[in-house]
Amino acid sequence: MRIVSLLASGTELVCALGAGDDLVGRSHECDDPPWVTRLPAVSSPTFHTGGSSCDIDRRVRQKLASGEPLYWIDEEQISRLAPDVVITQTHCEVCAVSDTQSCEIPTLSRRPAVALRTGTLEGILEGFQEVAAIIGRTEAGLRLVADKRAHVARFRKAVVDLRPVPVVCLEWIEPPFVLGNWGPELVRLGGGAPLLGATGERSTATGWQGVRDADPEALIIAPCGFALDRTAREMDRLEAQPGWRDLRAVRDGRVVIADGNRFFNRSGPGVFETIDLLAEILHPDRFPPLHEGVAWQRWR
Repeated sequence: MRIVSLLASGTELVCALGAGDDLVGRSHECDDPPWVTRLPAVSSPTFHTGGSSCDIDRRVRQKLASGEPLYWIDEEQISRLAPDVVITQTHCEVCAVSDTQSCEIPTLSRRPAVALRTGTLEGILEGFQEVAAIIGRTEAGLRLVADKRAHVARFRKAVVDLRPVPVVCLEWIEPPFVLGNWGPELVRLGGGAPLLGATGERSTATGWQGVRDADPEALIIAPCGFALDRTAREMDRLEAQPGWRDLRAVRDGRVVIADGNRFFNRSGPGVFETIDLLAEILHPDRFPPLHEGVAWQRWR
């Protein structure tokens, strides 16, 4: 079977199912496992992804307002690759090539496709099983889902006697976006109490005043598409916000930056490891900091 994946979580999933050798093409964002970067990229953003989070937000809004696509798809390359299956997504038109866009392209609409439909952890697991069945890896899909369910159950039991830490998770800096979708579920499983954002609902811009009003005990900054170093470069923008030093999380030294690109915003198998990160961040007396310095770090 020949598979083209148009989103990073789909590529990660195919590899986790043991079908990595069937991948013949990937999106420009696919980088896990690292060897997939050797595959030809069949998409690219139509806007400049450099600059600040404010710059990126402005460019994306301009594209959406004009009805222009956010991603370019290399139709000729896909035709040459001749995939049997194309993996897309319906989760977010900003994060990756969407199912809607792929259906409008003749080269893709004529090929069998499966779209990951997510929004909750249960939805993610259902998507795993659907993709596994379509690419002929049903048994591997059942094993993967069982393993992730067991992981969730272990943490649910591990935090049951802990006081949930009130926390705000931001998935964008300027403007501040609160982590939605499966994010609040992850926070609860890690021993937290999400103050903003709702399970199953898309992430939304909250405004800085919303963060101030919530005044969380812990503040986690994990911007979509940003690794640790890029997030660190933008923290001065948050520190310049009115009332930053008055936040309880800032006063108590409980501000954390995290790898949002790899752990918080992708709906692949690795998202379940985010529970481990959150438990380490929120309950350091119970969970050793195995991911500190790699996936997350304390801010100042």
